[in-house]
Amino acid sequence: MSKGITSKNEDYSQWYNDIVIKADLAEHSSVKGCMVIKPYGYSIWEKMQSILDQKFKDTGHSNAYFPLFIPKSFFSKEAAHVEGFATECAVVTHYRLKNDGNGNIVVDETAKLEEELIVRPTSETIIWNTYKGWIQSYRDLPILVNQWANVVRWEMRTRLFLRTTEFLWQEGHTAHATADEAIEETRKMLDVYADFAENWMGVPVVKGVKTPNERFAGALDTYCIEALMQDGKALQAGTSHFLGQNFAKAFDVKFTSREGKLDHVWATSWGVSTRLMGALIMAHSDDAGLVLPPRLAPIQVVIVPIHKTEAELQNITAFVDILYAKLKRLGISVKYDDRDTQRPGFKFAEYELKGVPVRIAIGARDMENGTVEIARRDTREKQTVTQEGLEIFIPQLLEDIQNSIFQKALAFREANITKADSYDEFKTLLDEKAGFISAHWDGTPETEQKIKEETKATIRCIPLNNPLEDGVCIYSGKPSTQRVLFARAY
Repeated sequence: MSKGITSKNEDYSQWYNDIVIKADLAEHSSVKGCMVIKPYGYSIWEKMQSILDQKFKDTGHSNAYFPLFIPKSFFSKEAAHVEGFATECAVVTHYRLKNDGNGNIVVDETAKLEEELIVRPTSETIIWNTYKGWIQSYRDLPILVNQWANVVRWEMRTRLFLRTTEFLWQEGHTAHATADEAIEETRKMLDVYADFAENWMGVPVVKGVKTPNERFAGALDTYCIEALMQDGKALQAGTSHFLGQNFAKAFDVKFTSREGKLDHVWATSWGVSTRLMGALIMAHSDDAGLVLPPRLAPIQVVIVPIHKTEAELQNITAFVDILYAKLKRLGISVKYDDRDTQRPGFKFAEYELKGVPVRIAIGARDMENGTVEIARRDTREKQTVTQEGLEIFIPQLLEDIQNSIFQKALAFREANITKADSYDEFKTLLDEKAGFISAHWDGTPETEQKIKEETKATIRCIPLNNPLEDGVCIYSGKPSTQRVLFARAY
């Protein structure tokens, strides 16, 4: 099959789009700004979802579901929050259509809603309005709830998975009796995201806190994990927010403490989205197509028979049936592709494009020699191994691929964190090397904004456990006590 993938060194943006489309992950919808996630792409998202969902449950959370529509008045109750989302909101104003008599369907102007409804851009307001009825005393706390949902943020410039008008995500919303409990929850969920990114996605991340300019609208602190893509741009891969008592005060959610004192509840929210699909693609893939870490691959092993006669195929299939059963018992996802409509070469290219971690080819000569040919997707290396003990060799190989993918991405990240000690050096690095730039900043929103306007680089985070060192801000020359990570980002 012809892959027709643009080289990532020639045009990274087109390379990314080519992989998304040609690997059958997603496509643009007829609805402007929205995407169709195709079955193969959705199966990867389902694996992400199931792993994260179990992690949430293991940390004491339960799933619930809240309305897609939020009354406009709810947003006006938390000023910073509504300001942060006002320009991205889709608004429902009418509830009926009618025929205009000329065969056209039009909005029935008499069916205007008494109050406009906002299509969910995030759920803090509707959830905290609900929590008011759930919480009366400390006995009702904590509330540890997660929601899997779709959200809408009206985007003018869209890219599949990375930025679309509608996207899928999970959003956790928790309520606590003390600030310390809420902060502990915020940090705990950041660790859950980091563990998932590194140990399942194979993507190394920097854990940090956002600056006031970059934090979530309505939060006191936003914690984040930041990843570096192969083009040297950063991608925010997950966020966890300490909301303080802002939403509890906005929606008058109070509780009676153990001491009998009435106080407002402390809140968190945290989420990751289908943007993780974009991170997965951009962190690992190559000019031959998608590269998937085995722990998230819908198909971990594909077996392709090579035969000339029906008798040869039957002989190969008899062997494969036994191997297939052994691997399945080990929890490995296996596909046996014995289609007679495509040649082996086509199949090899197809599974390489789709990022299947391990490909096993078996021909008549292999059956005679008691061997198979194994190709690993990450390095594209091939080797001939004996048929005996494959149920031991394959799991070990999958673990090696998982680790190798992470180590390669980690080495790239480490090679692309560079210190800059002057503004000229900073701008040169941005244009010529990209990546994370570790530099001193004077801590003011004004300086941060000026750097963003002049270079399109933002402070991605102030790393957790950041070492303190005396220095001067690269822009203003004012004193600074630590370096922060800048980058251009998606």
